[in-house]
Amino acid sequence: MRAPAKPGSPSAAAISLFRSLSRCGALGLQIYAVADVEIRKLLRDPTELATRSLQPVLWLVIFGEVFNGVAAVPTGGTSYLAFLTPGVLAQSVLFASIFFGISVIWEKDLGIVQKLLVSPAYRPALVLGKAISAGFRGLVQAVIVYALALLLGVDIAMAPGPLAGAVALVVLGAAAFSTFSLIIACWVRTRERFMGIGQVLTMPLFFASNAIYPLSIMPGWLRWIATFNPLTYLVDGLRTLMLRGGVGHYPLGWDFLVLCCSLAVLVAAASTLYPRLGQ
Repeated sequence: MRAPAKPGSPSAAAISLFRSLSRCGALGLQIYAVADVEIRKLLRDPTELATRSLQPVLWLVIFGEVFNGVAAVPTGGTSYLAFLTPGVLAQSVLFASIFFGISVIWEKDLGIVQKLLVSPAYRPALVLGKAISAGFRGLVQAVIVYALALLLGVDIAMAPGPLAGAVALVVLGAAAFSTFSLIIACWVRTRERFMGIGQVLTMPLFFASNAIYPLSIMPGWLRWIATFNPLTYLVDGLRTLMLRGGVGHYPLGWDFLVLCCSLAVLVAAASTLYPRLGQ
């Protein structure tokens, strides 16, 4: 009979590495499985995507065109319509993601959440899978806003690099806000309360950001709040990547870092709270 490997020996290190890789592989498969289920549900009912497309159309075609001729908002030399376009995309991602948690409450009422919680799946896999599926919704919104902006004559950067960066930002933003929505669902547990809280949160998040006006014209107290708002960094990064020659208020790397850190903190919190849904 072979003696067990001693701690610190090469064989023990190899076994530990193999176990770590196995856990990572299992986590990746579980994330993919959860995301695949959520995306399939969305593709079977595309009416939600169609209704969500009306909001960016109204903001760009009506609000953007009306204020495009007003010089009251300093936009750094770009037209107001171009300045507004990244903000509308970020707003669409926020509004589509912040109500994501209501589907989780619905799954709880149907008993689906309880079945997931008794499975051997990792809790972060359940959260990340849903976050990735929310990122897919955000990409659909991005396609709509990009197409609409091009039709309206906005000078959009279509090079592969900026496009890939914008895709990454949209996925990060959608994942972060959907995970925040999941945390809310873990606390309130009923659809009626969730809808009320979601409506209360969306507008302050939107208006306390640089989506429709720059940080430079905000009063000091609102600018201070905006610096703690993840939507500010999503808009800022998209403004750098979407507009040809666009320059954001913050460095692009800082925008990515803030969104990545926000997502990590929210996933950790949601993974801890997710079992509350099954109670």
